[in-house]
Amino acid sequence: MKKIAVSLGLLSAIGFNAQSVKTQIDLVNVKDDKVNVSLEFPKMKSGDVKFHFPKTVPGTYSTDDYGRFIEGIKFLDNKGKELKFTKVNDNSYTLKNAQNLTKVTYLVNDSFDDEMDSSKHKAVFSPSGTDIEEGKVYLVNTHGFVGYIENMQDVPYQLIVKKPKDFYGTTALVDQDKSDDTDTFTLANYAKLTDSPLMYTKPDYVTFNAGGMELVLGVYSPTGKYKAADFKENLEKMVIAQKKFLGDMNTNKKYAIMLYLAGADGPQIKGFGALEHHESTSVVLPEMMPKEAIDQTITDVVSHEFFHTVNPLKVHSEEIHYFDYADPKMSQHLWMYEGGTEYFANLFQIQEGLITRDEFLKRMNDKITNSKNYNDTMPFTVMSKNILKDEYKDQYRNVYEKGALLAMCLDIELRKLSNGEMGYRDMIRKLSHRFGENKPFKDDKLIDELVEVTGYPQVRDFYNKYIAGSEPTPYEKYLSQVGVELKKQDTPPIFWFVKDPNQTGYNDKNNTFIFDESSALSPFAKSVGFKITDEVVALDGKTINIQNIQEFINYAKSVKDGQNVTLTVLRNKDGKSEKIDLKGKAILDKMTIESLGFKANTTAAEKKLQDQWITGKK
Repeated sequence: MKKIAVSLGLLSAIGFNAQSVKTQIDLVNVKDDKVNVSLEFPKMKSGDVKFHFPKTVPGTYSTDDYGRFIEGIKFLDNKGKELKFTKVNDNSYTLKNAQNLTKVTYLVNDSFDDEMDSSKHKAVFSPSGTDIEEGKVYLVNTHGFVGYIENMQDVPYQLIVKKPKDFYGTTALVDQDKSDDTDTFTLANYAKLTDSPLMYTKPDYVTFNAGGMELVLGVYSPTGKYKAADFKENLEKMVIAQKKFLGDMNTNKKYAIMLYLAGADGPQIKGFGALEHHESTSVVLPEMMPKEAIDQTITDVVSHEFFHTVNPLKVHSEEIHYFDYADPKMSQHLWMYEGGTEYFANLFQIQEGLITRDEFLKRMNDKITNSKNYNDTMPFTVMSKNILKDEYKDQYRNVYEKGALLAMCLDIELRKLSNGEMGYRDMIRKLSHRFGENKPFKDDKLIDELVEVTGYPQVRDFYNKYIAGSEPTPYEKYLSQVGVELKKQDTPPIFWFVKDPNQTGYNDKNNTFIFDESSALSPFAKSVGFKITDEVVALDGKTINIQNIQEFINYAKSVKDGQNVTLTVLRNKDGKSEKIDLKGKAILDKMTIESLGFKANTTAAEKKLQDQWITGKK
């Protein structure tokens, strides 16, 4: 997708003309949780028209087919007459001889209500999804509401949101009218439109200045348990630390955070997390989380999204710059876009004094452990390029584990090559200055650019071996160079449902144990046909209650090898939860615990490199 070379300020000054797409989203006249959207187009240059909704959007790396949430679509000519069309698939429509097409109208269903029914489609990741709850909240990820005509993505958009008078829209966009009934925004093109989410709810927001950047945090808490002001102190501390860490790499003047806290009585959301944009992030978390846990998640997850303002939003390949929403072509470099960003989200915390050295090592150790749940010999570039294909998509979560570790090892490698003068952050800074938001690099030439900006040919060897190659990364070798060692300790055999019991979560609505889909099943779970999406209800009739959870855990610990056990689970079948019993003999699983620690006896060279790595100082 080519971006037009005209500033938003100029567009605002001259106003929109007949060459703009006037888009209206009506949040007032909502019926059956459906929102009416209309688009008015400039005169068609061609008689044949293709109209699309996104199949995939930047930052998600999954096929979501947003067109499946659309119904009642109508294509109208300049006299209001309906034009004939052909529906090609969920996302695409074609019209023949449609020179007079001037308007499209349709209804939008939200994706949140669809999350529990995964019988037909994989659920949309909540932060990139849509929520329509009349009188409560509207999460408007614009890519889920607005379609586009092929070859007209570069036409400016005027977005008009018709809203309840007492609702406030959290967004990084600037409202251009003073009405209480509507918000009007100016967007340079379709890419900028989809890059600009909004959340409308009763006003609950805080603003503050962080290093010259205006930040707005809007919160939706269905029970009123939390207010935006509750998170201001932690958020302000985090953003100021991030701005200091990034220095001149971040040039944002405004940044918006939309924090949607999901309650027990609303949509049954499963995909907690966040999605990045140039000037904002949409965040979805459970309202039941304690404040301290939300604060920590903001520090870990929202910081990750904010670091995306540099990479890939300002450092990216042509596949991202000219993103094809209807038929996306993926980049090879998730190791840098997601892995490097995740590394930043942890590195800045140690370098800016938010966590201790031991805490930082524990985080890296956890990533080494988690990465072992994935194929360690699959080239990251191949996985990344093919991430939308079935045979690769299950490896995606490894970008946050091994991807971050690759950035860590490259950081250490650069420190050693430069005698501590250059690290991974310096490399990304140079890369961002070389390219920037409006200048992409060629996907297969990134390694040439990295060698150019660092000045070290050895970076090519690292890339060819561990990123583009199939050779497992020798973490112990690199960590040893900075005075860190990997210690191993066997634990007594235990009985549980996933290999790492720490990857167990709790569903307070069903009083069940749940597990991340990236968790590895225990030998027992595999033997009885347990699925990672199952929810554990009971073991031998002993149910789970958060108030006395230890009783359940103690019983599980008492289970002997070979003992007959009955595991009761909730399993989703055709969109409905069904309770079933899984019976078998217990298998106790021995674990080897690995932990990173600083060497007792480090050399002077190791200690110097360690300090430069940990502190970021030369």
